[in-house]
Amino acid sequence: MPVPGPVTILGGFLITSSRAEVHPSWGVRVAGGKIAAIGPNEELLAAPDRGEVIDARDAIISPGFINGHMHMYGILSHGISVKNAPAGFYSFLEDFWWPQVENRLDHNLVATTTAWACVEMIASGITTFCDILEAPAAIPGALEVEAGIVRRAGLRAILSFEACERISQENGELGLKENAGFIRACQGDPLVKGLMSVHTTFTCSPEFLIRASELARELGSDLHMHLSESPYEPQYCRQTYGKRPVEVYRDLNILGAHILASQGVDLAAGEIELLAASGARLVHMPLSNCEVGGGIAPVPQLLAAGVPLGLGTDGYINNFFEVMRGAFLIHKANMKSPQVMPARTVFGLATDMGARALGEPELGRLEPDCPADLITIKADTPTPINAENIFDQIILFRNPGDVVDVMVNGKFLQREGRLLTLEAAKVKAETRDAALAFWR
Repeated sequence: MPVPGPVTILGGFLITSSRAEVHPSWGVRVAGGKIAAIGPNEELLAAPDRGEVIDARDAIISPGFINGHMHMYGILSHGISVKNAPAGFYSFLEDFWWPQVENRLDHNLVATTTAWACVEMIASGITTFCDILEAPAAIPGALEVEAGIVRRAGLRAILSFEACERISQENGELGLKENAGFIRACQGDPLVKGLMSVHTTFTCSPEFLIRASELARELGSDLHMHLSESPYEPQYCRQTYGKRPVEVYRDLNILGAHILASQGVDLAAGEIELLAASGARLVHMPLSNCEVGGGIAPVPQLLAAGVPLGLGTDGYINNFFEVMRGAFLIHKANMKSPQVMPARTVFGLATDMGARALGEPELGRLEPDCPADLITIKADTPTPINAENIFDQIILFRNPGDVVDVMVNGKFLQREGRLLTLEAAKVKAETRDAALAFWR
């Protein structure tokens, strides 16, 4: 695919990262799929190599959002009727999620849900995501199905299969093989890569977890797992192993800098210390944790301990502005303090901090030589935006409809509010038809 020519985007504001000064009347020049220059609009406009000029001086230029944890197939459950509401987290899995959703997925459903999830994510300003697919009847080959759609959409993605032994040991091994083969197949791909992934301590034997970790290390991959999404897993580990989940991983010699955990809702203080000391990273899902009644993750404590954190939708509510609002508000209420989780911190979880949590530190920033993954957001709020309130204005008072442009690797996926890479109406109709059949 040819690399687009140079483009200069003039901005009303430029956010380079959550940790840097916000620049009014600055823009970016993009060339070769990377950020070639940033600076005052006048200087960029006067440069001889400015290329095509796009006037976004009525907008904010921001790094694209990083969705650190996604289940694209979860779209099939949006609005689904459940005869008897699950009584708890494990009941949610055993009585509903596993038999009625995950166990019924095939390649066609994987393709359809991937396409609509990409439409939703692009509309929400997400440029990079990490997806965890659990579809025990859809392997082998399910990750390649996902990858084909994702490449067409143009998003940057880390794709994995959630291997476990809840169906059988043989199916678990097939899941590990699915991940290993995909990791190898994506070497050299500029946008799509693989990830070794398992489910939890209560669906995987210690031997299986060790094997997954060893495979990940051999392949140079991270290892992902769901961690203490509710009190159920800590209770299971105490009853089975006499210790908490993070201690189980430590004693299996799995805990380390290659670990990407998700959820982390029910963590003891000692477990937070272990995660921080090991270099493990974690992704926070504020809204889906509420849906399953799992609890509220100790995110302020994790941040204080230095655990790298990202933010994810979990395939539940894929409006990333809503997810950021959840992270901004829920912890203030939980800790009874309006000073907890300031908007700049939440924006960091959604951009540069989230990129580091995924092991992709070059993403989530708009600085020279970084990948040109950016969005523009309308700045026409009823009250003025300035360098001091810009993060509050974005998180609390902007929505997907305010995302104008979406660019990944220097290529526009959305331009002036119009999706360029997928036919949204067609994908929506296909998703609706698939969901109707699936629900029946």
